[in-house]
Amino acid sequence: MNILFLTTHLNHGGITSYLISLSSGLNKKGHNCFIASSGGQAEEKFRACGITLINIPINTKCEVSPKILISFLKLKKELRTQKIDIIHANTRVTQVLGAIFSRFCNYPYISTCHGFFKKRFFRMVFPAWGDRVIAISKQVADNLERDFKIDKEMISIIHNGIDYQRFSSNSFEDKKNIKKSFNLSQDGPVVGMIARLSDVKGHTFFIQAMPQILNAYPKSCFVIAGEGRLKEKLKNEVNKLSLSKSVFFLPSQPDTSQLLSVMDCVVTPSIEEGLGLSIIEAQAVGVPVVAFSIGGIPSLIEHNKTGLLVGYKDVNALAQAVIKILSDEGLRRNIINQARENIKQKFSQDLMVDETLKAYMQVLNKK
Repeated sequence: MNILFLTTHLNHGGITSYLISLSSGLNKKGHNCFIASSGGQAEEKFRACGITLINIPINTKCEVSPKILISFLKLKKELRTQKIDIIHANTRVTQVLGAIFSRFCNYPYISTCHGFFKKRFFRMVFPAWGDRVIAISKQVADNLERDFKIDKEMISIIHNGIDYQRFSSNSFEDKKNIKKSFNLSQDGPVVGMIARLSDVKGHTFFIQAMPQILNAYPKSCFVIAGEGRLKEKLKNEVNKLSLSKSVFFLPSQPDTSQLLSVMDCVVTPSIEEGLGLSIIEAQAVGVPVVAFSIGGIPSLIEHNKTGLLVGYKDVNALAQAVIKILSDEGLRRNIINQARENIKQKFSQDLMVDETLKAYMQVLNKK
């Protein structure tokens, strides 16, 4: 099968990680994968997996941008040349592009919803969901049914999956050297977040929880890894709380496993989250996760079993949960073991690939 993925860019982030895992898994099963985007930091990673990249000027968030039409015209010949069987879009803008190909060129088209959509005017008058919609969690599927009236039979719930063996490897180099490579302190626990620096990821709540954690563990080291427009704002918040000596801002990581391997706890205080790929990766590496109980996160974390859940925006509970993880070795060990087994059984790359292929066949058989 020849599959064309559409996405806005290939910079580090959740959708890019999803596409690497899915396209490389499909490639291993003998399918040909193409990705059309405006490019980005992860291009070489895709090429190394045998994925063909096509550059289009789709770097826009505007659903009526002329860049969509230009991208359509540029891709039209490419799709015929490569004998594409199905198109798979991954962002709202590329959903519009995929819908245009479906409507005017009769290509089978599917989309993945990686989070929650708001009921904006253009989404209501031009839905562009495709012949089938993949929702990355039950909560995302519920949003599509409730707010956009998508027929339940059109939705496939397929969780993100990762290459479990790569993340669960015990062959990480000496952790002291990894800490040194990131300029992290060698003393005390490491508590971190790996997420784009965006309001919905809740970095402010993590920063507000830090003083309590430091009070219990004065040598704690806090890591905030990611890029985004909030960087200066978050640095100012850190400075106002006199935390600058304890907080390390790191760039987006092309491979999160090394950084995760030196963390003692991962914090996910998102205020909106479709599922949480960073949680899956942390659990596979063997790092306990503390998170707000919102969105699709309860699909990954069962409280006191595969992680700790706290109330929405409850900074005090967030801090106390981190302290509990750091202080209770028995609980910590149980969470690590149960979370790893859960990821292995329910969130593997192979399972995601097989379920996605089923979704493709449902569309192709109808066509």
